[in-house]
This record gives sequence, structure tokens and C-alpha cells, in this order.
Amino acid sequence: MTFVWAFVVGGIICAIGQVIMDVSKLSPGHVMVILVVAGAILDGLGLYDPLIRFAGAGATVPITSFGNSLVHGALAEAERHGLIGIITGIFEVTSAGVSAAIVFAFLASVFARPKG
Repeated sequence: MTFVWAFVVGGIICAIGQVIMDVSKLSPGHVMVILVVAGAILDGLGLYDPLIRFAGAGATVPITSFGNSLVHGALAEAERHGLIGIITGIFEVTSAGVSAAIVFAFLASVFARPKG
């Protein structure tokens, strides 16, 4: 049943993004920012962690999880190190994901030989 809920929740998050793009004619970049901010707000309100426990990868894979990670890291480090912890916490939690995205994008460009 865990896989079903992951599929449903992840699908709902993606469907929300698609509906926003179709209805508002916003660019994918704008919709991405909306979803990241939504994930950050949900984590700030304490609602995203229960969603992760319920849906697993359905809540951790979509872009909303990046907003969750930003706020989660900032709050955790702010408690430990004060104001400077906000900045360091953001980078500490998300650096692995950003680094992986850069490396894999580079590898894809090497093997796919983009024309643009």
C-alpha cells in the first residue's frame, strides 16, 4: 500500500503543477518556484514531514521536497548556531542534491551532444 500512496501523492503534486501551467500560462520556471515555495511553507507549518511519513518517495521526489529541505536545514542549524546557521543549514542539506544535478547534467551533455 505504501507504493500506491507514494504514486497517488506524487501524482497529485505533479498534477497541481501541470494545472497551474495550463490554467495560468506561467512558464515551467515560475511553476517550479511556486512548488518549491509551497514545500517550504508546508515544512514551516510542520505539515510536510507527516506527508513524507505517509507517502514516502511520493513526497520526497517532487520539487516540493527541495523547499522542504531548504527550510528543514535552515531551522535545524538555526537552533544550533543561531543566525549564521540559517545560511549554512540551507547549503548543508541541499548541497548533495545540487552537486548531483550538476554532475549528471554535465554527463548527459557529454553523451547526448546537445545542439543548443
